[in-house]
Amino acid sequence: MTIISTDLPELYSRHLAQMQQQYIDAAILSGCTGVLIAAGTLQPCFLDDHHYPFVVNPHFKAWLPILDVPDSFLLIRHGERPRLLYSQPEDYWHMTPALPQAFWADHWQIEPIQSYRDVLRLIGNTQDLLFIGEQAELAKEWGITAINPTSALTSLHYERAAKTAYEIACLRQANQIAVRGHSVAETGFRAGKSEFEIAHDYLGAIQHREQQAPYSAIVAQNEHCAVLHYQFYDQQRHSAANLNSLLIDAGANFHGYAADITRTYAARPGVFQDLLSGLDQHHLGIINDIQTGMNYADLNAKMHQRIAQLLLESDIVRMSVEDMIATNLTFTFLPHGLGHLLGLQTHDVGGFLQSRQGEERPAPEQYPALRLTRDIENQQVFTIEPGLYFIPMLLKKLKQSPHQSQVNWPLIDALMPYGGIRIEDNVVILNDQPVNLTRLALAEHRSA
Repeated sequence: MTIISTDLPELYSRHLAQMQQQYIDAAILSGCTGVLIAAGTLQPCFLDDHHYPFVVNPHFKAWLPILDVPDSFLLIRHGERPRLLYSQPEDYWHMTPALPQAFWADHWQIEPIQSYRDVLRLIGNTQDLLFIGEQAELAKEWGITAINPTSALTSLHYERAAKTAYEIACLRQANQIAVRGHSVAETGFRAGKSEFEIAHDYLGAIQHREQQAPYSAIVAQNEHCAVLHYQFYDQQRHSAANLNSLLIDAGANFHGYAADITRTYAARPGVFQDLLSGLDQHHLGIINDIQTGMNYADLNAKMHQRIAQLLLESDIVRMSVEDMIATNLTFTFLPHGLGHLLGLQTHDVGGFLQSRQGEERPAPEQYPALRLTRDIENQQVFTIEPGLYFIPMLLKKLKQSPHQSQVNWPLIDALMPYGGIRIEDNVVILNDQPVNLTRLALAEHRSA
């Protein structure tokens, strides 16, 4: 069994050295010798006196695990200690953040700032800096010309797919946190709670505010499970007789790294539970099929063969696996991709990049929603999330196709009240083998 180190201080030191090399190389690519990274700034709500929730620049949190830091900056110059220009504005309306004291702080020269004037004074010469961030106009005012250059960002985004040992340890802990929430969500579902109640129980279990989670959780019951990105929380409870299924797609953050986990539950034994168990077996089977060097798009195609096999075995579709693939019939039941890169962002950047120079491989025409076409390599972290859904608008098209007579419509009608199934795990490739961070966290949770 592969052991994932949890010694964050030691791992962070090596992570920081790798970040310095990558970002200085990106600066040199842009004709610069240093990098200025902006955390971002608060965005005011239209015609109101408060702001939208702050989301930090992922290039900022790649360096250090502080997230609620608007108007702060990182200054990286070759051969110098990295500098954190830490915003501590004088403001009696809000609590001024204290200077960081965490394990990573000793690696940084931390300098408090109260305004952008302080930033410019501390930076000094701006002509040699590559700027990364959303405040492009501010960078222009400061005389910076290399602002978010495509060549530099492409190189950094390509490199991001391979995680450092520190990042993998953070992703492991994010999975451990999310699993606690999923366990509480299942308990709430079994007790008959509403979508709204389950969503808030989940946040309580992971001890996140909603804006601290990597994305808004999908908490869907019954027919709502057929909506891939269902966005509401119904407050009404269902009676035991009318409660059929729960699909919860919900993650967690640890030091800025995201877990992204989905589970589906059946309210009772029967045909839907059998279908759920069958998809879970194929889900684990496709993870076992992973090999370094294969392209993720090919893994996605293999999953559609497994979906076809499941549709055939479940008597939902009475066609051969080969015919279902040839006619793209499986797309009706699985219209999204098998997964995506995972890390600083839920859908981490660089999924189509094939080189540091920016060559891309688009999603296959047959599966346009696929977000990942990279060759699978060590240190990559991605999701595996097959699904099987009963989506009315797609089934309507199937009913009008030449293949409609080979579909078991009475069985589909019986399954429609359940909505659909998605099972999502987070996988890291180590020593040429897939390591399932989610199942590892589940096993640890059950044994605790």
